[in-house]
Amino acid sequence: MRRYIDRAALGKTGACHVFRHTMATLMLEHGADVRVIQEILGHAEFSTTEIYTRVSIGHLKAVHDRTHLGAKLERRPRAADDEGSQG
Repeated sequence: MRRYIDRAALGKTGACHVFRHTMATLMLEHGADVRVIQEILGHAEFSTTEIYTRVSIGHLKAVHDRTHLGAKLERRPRAADDEGSQG
């Protein structure tokens, strides 16, 4: 597996664990409960599962935009003369 991953130039190293990590991350991003992922991976400790469940920045931004009240506020453009000029 390691040779196939190297040839694919994914920017990742490793072998079968790359697939476990990808599966766990994709499941989490698509709404799977982390406890279910823990069971699928066969981990006794939750801390072990956390290694596989890193969330992508793109997913974090999408959740923020969808759920955070501040993301829904209109932003008004700052005028150049608003910055530091008093007069």
